Amino acid sequence: MSDIRTASEGAAAPLVLRRTRLGSGGPVGDLVVAGGRIAAIGTDTAPPPGAEIVDARGLTVLPGFWDAHVHSVQWASARRRVDLSGAHSARAAADIMAAAALDGHHAPDEPLIGFGFRDGLWPDAPDPALLAWSEDTGHAVGLVSKDLHTAWFGRAALVRIGLAGHPTGVLREQACLDGVARLAQAGPEVVDRWVQDAVRAAAGRGVVGLLDFEYADNIADWTRRASAASLDVRVSCSVYPNHLERAIEEGRRTGDVLPGTGGLARVGPLKLFVDGSLNTRTALCADPYPGPVRPGERHGILQTPPEELARLMARAAGHGIHAAVHAIGDRANTLALDAFEEVGCPGRIEHAQLIDRSDLPRFAMPGLVLGVQPAHAPDDRDIADHHWAGRTDRSYAYAELLSAGATLELGSDAPVSPLDPWHGIAAAVHRSGPDGRDPWHPEQAIGLDDALAAASGGRRGLRVGDPADLVLTAHDPARLSA
Repeated sequence: MSDIRTASEGAAAPLVLRRTRLGSGGPVGDLVVAGGRIAAIGTDTAPPPGAEIVDARGLTVLPGFWDAHVHSVQWASARRRVDLSGAHSARAAADIMAAAALDGHHAPDEPLIGFGFRDGLWPDAPDPALLAWSEDTGHAVGLVSKDLHTAWFGRAALVRIGLAGHPTGVLREQACLDGVARLAQAGPEVVDRWVQDAVRAAAGRGVVGLLDFEYADNIADWTRRASAASLDVRVSCSVYPNHLERAIEEGRRTGDVLPGTGGLARVGPLKLFVDGSLNTRTALCADPYPGPVRPGERHGILQTPPEELARLMARAAGHGIHAAVHAIGDRANTLALDAFEEVGCPGRIEHAQLIDRSDLPRFAMPGLVLGVQPAHAPDDRDIADHHWAGRTDRSYAYAELLSAGATLELGSDAPVSPLDPWHGIAAAVHRSGPDGRDPWHPEQAIGLDDALAAASGGRRGLRVGDPADLVLTAHDPARLSA
């Protein structure tokens, strides 16, 4: 969608938009912004003193979009990494990396990182021998999976991250996160510049805010970024367990504005993991995965036992910090719901990709939000059809969740999917991706109004008094053809 602009709270003078379509499918009229909020909606509206008057010429104004699940540094870094999305085998992925090592764009003293492979249907397995060429070129090579839960390292990279002698070079889950973070280390000024560029691109697609789940000290990082340059979007900064006690000592509470950020960054939720991912076959499921699996992982893995999950959630909730619980498999979602019921706190479940229908009423519990990523459905359909055969009618089940009363918020999980809200909205409404394939389980599609609201942090339409976090689009989404 072209010609997209955003309006934020930073504008000093009042603004009057004339002849603008007021919401998707809405009438044409005027919208007045003053003091960072929508001050008036109507026709032939008298402008406030000193107002800037803009003829919108029929452009549609919508509530600005929030991406409810982003990994900011990994997304910013992935925009500079070797694209592995077309690799259909481990050998093909290794060959792509070998070609990149020889193209002259990557100095040997810099890590050579690829991103985007999906090995769930690969006919072969990652093997150290496939990356042996990196010992000749001197590159520290790392390949990161699309879901961020698996990484494959060459020998030089293993030395750099302190794992020399690792038998396979393949790391999963927490070890993967740690390894990728160590390999990709760059100075804060460099990383902040990458993030600033990535966020500016997202703002150009209508994003006014994001919930950052980067595996980092997000409160400190975003405070630093705001001190160096004005933020282009609002940011909710997640807290990981290794930073929880310090956040408690400093009196941080979910929703609190972070000093020195111009009111644009706030404390987010505590991020916790119940299970892994579908592509890595570590999502915790009631039914076993087909074919050979790793010992003890026939049903996936449990990352945080129920008693520890409840303990951490209660510890955070007792100090005003909500929980955001990663749960992908149906068994993982059941355990996450159990924990929320036991602790009795508000919070989020992230992903909810496969559900047990008997849990549907529980997803509507007060104060619970589901952070979902509709663009994953068309991306994952083949892997899901194989590993979740016979159960995909209840995967990415957004229509049923909405009907049950659940609250949905859309995100990208960037870099797993592009940080572009229109991708998620289109996938939620059409259950298909840009490849032109037939919709996948179209019975789980949701309506455009519901998708726009879920992509806007729950805002339905435009109301006087709402924050003036807005986006102007060249076309009314309601008038676009399917």
